[in-house]
Amino acid sequence: MSVDAPKIAIDDIIDGPGDDGHDGFEADDSRDDVDEPRGTRLDAWWGRMLSTPLRLRLWYWGGPIAVTLLAAVLRLWNLGNPHSLVFDETFYVKDAYTLLRNGVESTWPDDADARFNAGDTDIYNSDGSYVVHPPLGKWIIALGLAVFGAGDSFGWRISTAIVGILAVLLITVIARRLFRGSTLIGVIAGFLLAIDGHAIVMSRVAILDNSIMFFALLGFGAILLDRDWNERRLTLWLDRRRASDPDAGSWGPALWWRPWLLAAGLAFGLASSVKWSGLYFLAGFGLYVIVVDMLARRRAGITFWATGALLKQGPISFLLMVPIAVVTYFAAWTGWFATATGYYRHWADEAGNAWTGALAWVPHSLQSFWHYEAAAYQWNISLATPHPYQANPFTWLFMIRPTSMYYLGTTSENGCPVDSCSDAITSLGNPIIWWAATAAAFYLVYRLARYREWRVGLILMGLAAGYLPWLLYANRTVFQFYTIAFEPYLMLALTAVIALILGQPDDVTWRRQRGIGVVAVFLTVAVLVSVFFWPLWTGERIPFWYWQLHIWLPSWR
Repeated sequence: MSVDAPKIAIDDIIDGPGDDGHDGFEADDSRDDVDEPRGTRLDAWWGRMLSTPLRLRLWYWGGPIAVTLLAAVLRLWNLGNPHSLVFDETFYVKDAYTLLRNGVESTWPDDADARFNAGDTDIYNSDGSYVVHPPLGKWIIALGLAVFGAGDSFGWRISTAIVGILAVLLITVIARRLFRGSTLIGVIAGFLLAIDGHAIVMSRVAILDNSIMFFALLGFGAILLDRDWNERRLTLWLDRRRASDPDAGSWGPALWWRPWLLAAGLAFGLASSVKWSGLYFLAGFGLYVIVVDMLARRRAGITFWATGALLKQGPISFLLMVPIAVVTYFAAWTGWFATATGYYRHWADEAGNAWTGALAWVPHSLQSFWHYEAAAYQWNISLATPHPYQANPFTWLFMIRPTSMYYLGTTSENGCPVDSCSDAITSLGNPIIWWAATAAAFYLVYRLARYREWRVGLILMGLAAGYLPWLLYANRTVFQFYTIAFEPYLMLALTAVIALILGQPDDVTWRRQRGIGVVAVFLTVAVLVSVFFWPLWTGERIPFWYWQLHIWLPSWR
């Protein structure tokens, strides 16, 4: 068949509009076998399917929408089950409700959970509660309570579910942009996140970490867009300067207008306003931006490319990202500043507590806030209370100890159709997807070292920012479900390897057929495994023996 026959398929799957260059991130095809047939019938059919601008537009929007709708079904189906506060919902749902009512998190009586589950929700106290995470994630949960009421378990979780659904759409469009405009590759990335059990569970339980994942992914997308923006502005600046003076631009420009850096700072500030671990993304990508600026200036032929990026552009990038993140963080605490009942709100007003000397001028509210933050930080780094489901971060990538969010054993005497049943919610990823993604991440480390591909570097930066800092806290009480913060980058790593396996529509036929076959088999098996594990992600009642079939590792119990 003609190499030109599947032209539209090539554009859609690999190159995409506006990017016809070769960056090495493709399957190796030496072209020594130029006389062999190329492409497959599937490629030719796909090319005909997308042979008009209207069909291309339908696929461009229809693919991401379809995978987002799939994610919505999996996250919203029977979302109110169980009608019981599960795992850390006992903290965050009740905190969210008192944020709505009092403006700050407040204390509850000792028997609050049972009464709250029964619909007796207005039993909170007026005293401020000692909480160790910023308020934004709880305000997001509070939106669902405001709409559906605190007595509706669907309302407890709907905001978190919507965040998870939007994350699937977001990773789809990010992957499309990242992989040279390929809607197919973008849809595969979204599909993997949509059907993975860990992402499903974390979208169906009203805790904070899903929101960190979403805002950090927004920041990742902004960094991706800034990369192209910066290179275009850099090239334009150099062309203008060198047109009048060939020796101009030895240090390069100081680019103040980088709107995507502002957006990234805002997004990472929002992530940090959910949990402090969002700061790792701000710090990691702040350093990443400086390195990318250095490399862009070197490619542009700027003489002092390293010092120009570090000393001239670096401080500007800092001012574009960090202050907006700080302001965002303080804005999340508005309720604490605006009320009088927040925990430690009047600490500095108590005798002997206020600062003296050079810092005596600082308002007492800020002194009290600093004391609160210092106390919360100390609590966060020193938490060492043993927990049956704690997981050493060195084991996270291998999913050794998933977190049991909810478990209820029943017998035939109380509703089980057989002798014994299990109702379980376990933040267990689809093992096929998760382990393949981990293998893909290790492969990308090798690929980055060998080929220096910027796409690989960006993916690994997201993974490193979300994961590596936790290795410093291996002795702290931490959990596998924290991995949701960097799961999108595992999915992108797996998607990158899938793109390599698929190859290009003009590869030799046998190679292309093999790639399509491998990917089709993998995705089919992944779907079947998700169907098999679905009851353990949604709290469905199943026979105990069937629950045991899902315990592939002893540590999953």
